[in-house]
Amino acid sequence: MRRMLPLLSSNHAGGRSALTCRYRCGDACFHEVPNTSDNEYAGDVIAGTLSRRSMMRTAAVVTVATAAGGAVVAQNAPSAQAAAVPAAGDARHGGPGGGTSEGARGLRFTPVEPNTADKVTVPEGYTQNVVIRWGEPILRGAPAFDADRQTARAQAGQFGYNNDFLSLLPLREHGRQVLVANHEYTDEQLMFKGYDAANPTREQVEIAWAAHGLSVVVVQEERRSGKLTPVTRHWLNRRLTATSEFRLTGPAAGSALLKTSADPTGTKVLGTLNNCAGGTTPWGTTLHGEENFNQYFANGTSATDKRYGLTSGATERKWERFDKRFDAAQEPNESHRFGWVVELDPYDPDSTPRKRTALGRFKHEAAQPRLTRDGRPVVYMGDDERFDYFYKFVSSKRMKKGDSRAARAHNLTLLDEGTLYVAKLTGDSPQDVDGTGKLPNDGEFDGSGVWIPLATGDVSHVPGMTAEEVYVFTRIAGDKVGATKMDRPEDVEPSPRTGRVYVALTNNGDRGKAGKPGADEANPRNLNKHGQILELAEHWDDPSSDGFAWRLFLVAGDPEDPATYFAGYPKEKVSPISCPDNVAFDPHGNLWISTDGAQLGSHDGLFGVATTGERRGELKQFLTVPKGAETCGPIIQDRRVIVAVQHPGEVDGATVEKPASVWPDGPGRLVRPSVVAVYRKDGRGIGV
Repeated sequence: MRRMLPLLSSNHAGGRSALTCRYRCGDACFHEVPNTSDNEYAGDVIAGTLSRRSMMRTAAVVTVATAAGGAVVAQNAPSAQAAAVPAAGDARHGGPGGGTSEGARGLRFTPVEPNTADKVTVPEGYTQNVVIRWGEPILRGAPAFDADRQTARAQAGQFGYNNDFLSLLPLREHGRQVLVANHEYTDEQLMFKGYDAANPTREQVEIAWAAHGLSVVVVQEERRSGKLTPVTRHWLNRRLTATSEFRLTGPAAGSALLKTSADPTGTKVLGTLNNCAGGTTPWGTTLHGEENFNQYFANGTSATDKRYGLTSGATERKWERFDKRFDAAQEPNESHRFGWVVELDPYDPDSTPRKRTALGRFKHEAAQPRLTRDGRPVVYMGDDERFDYFYKFVSSKRMKKGDSRAARAHNLTLLDEGTLYVAKLTGDSPQDVDGTGKLPNDGEFDGSGVWIPLATGDVSHVPGMTAEEVYVFTRIAGDKVGATKMDRPEDVEPSPRTGRVYVALTNNGDRGKAGKPGADEANPRNLNKHGQILELAEHWDDPSSDGFAWRLFLVAGDPEDPATYFAGYPKEKVSPISCPDNVAFDPHGNLWISTDGAQLGSHDGLFGVATTGERRGELKQFLTVPKGAETCGPIIQDRRVIVAVQHPGEVDGATVEKPASVWPDGPGRLVRPSVVAVYRKDGRGIGV
């Protein structure tokens, strides 16, 4: 029997260090939950309902069967019968998942064992390279990184800090691709020697402004391996920072709620902050979710400030001392200009990125589109907060194919017109949910759901709110219509093969506490440390549908814990996983999951899991990251896996003078967030 690793000792969210909580989200989990609405929680919704098990089972089968025959599903998509979750003891499951020749196609590698090594650990037969580090020059004229001589001007031409979401797009240059990276936040304590958190200097603050934002950098593939290296000073390379120009577009652009003394038009914003997960569009742009933006704004006192988590005092970074726009007492609308989905055209370095108000304002974690059968984009989005909501946006305009100037101009308007929805879930076995994570008697956590419309263009569907108010205060609109309070909905990805949508719910240690909502079928454990992944099937596989069937695909934790579930796959044959965060699909239809704050005694890592067929639920760990780091932004290609290694060495008490990690360059060098590529030594495909 495999011995469980010791549990991490931490008072912070998941297995995160206090240092990570401090700089990443402003200690969000130590503040009162912003959602104090009394709208029904999922457990309340289902408590008085009759069991609709047979109806939901029929609806799910019809939905999946329709999806299998739909035009958007690949030819090898499973039938409804094959897609049904097999029982744990089903003889169809193959042998142990540990061997390199065993496993679903794309997952045939020897799993990495849980560990605490201060390195990126990869499977036997694989190797890796650091693609790019924080501070490496990417623009013409930018100097080489010098830890002792950092300047804001230099950083504005160098790769930013704490890389999160990654996108890799094709380029019509042999062996080259365009890498786009989010830079979520800065940890000044690990950036500057002798940093005084109570009295940061202007130069340090301006370096931090320049280290936030986005990077675009062309990368070159080594033909005989999967190695990637940056092409410095390429004409497409670009840095966007906390002081770059962005444009507000869509139905709320120009609203009085978005106007400031510096921008009386309500359409021009300086900067993008705390970009977490995102998405890549079918028309060749990238989407970037502004997440914990609230922590950058001081002296928030209004009810809307509180609903969005703004503090009533000074901020951690003290930016308000150097620019009044970060002081809500002086510029009460400036924070309203953050918390959006940003759309960037990486192929046009002169373009102004757009903040899409039609997609709503909240703590965006993810924005991954899919297309309806008639070519309209649908974007799924999570609001990463305890007891907050899950959304989607359905465009009213069809995508134009091709890359002509006219087609590109049209496609850059797709996310400005449509309908914004929020999800409400209902379980079908309320009598069986006891907060321990024990499966209901019917063998699954599952049920149905509806999409509640919030606004379409300049028309509000929420009583008592204008359309502009719905877009700017989307959380409050969700409160008013009774959306389902979820366990930190983070990254969301629709499967390109089956059309099913997967939602990572990272954890929620407040579930079931006094005065807080208790367990329900979608969130079945009180004091939920490990999180779960929800699988959603839109009615008739129509992304614009107003209803869906859902079930929990995975309930995370150590497989030896009875309160875990792996889509019915034998638990003795899977890797332990905790706190799912970012998700992505590989070319074979497997779901890959990166973790954040794992609480099983191991470092965070990247996992692959089969979503269809006889090995559905087979989960295997592919890599682990160094001490204090988080795995972010996974991209899985035929011959390469790419991950962002974020905040290495971010451990309580760590400083530049006393580092907790020596990754990636060894002792005596500054710890630096980086992007890593992993590939097979023999040059063959990943997991085949």
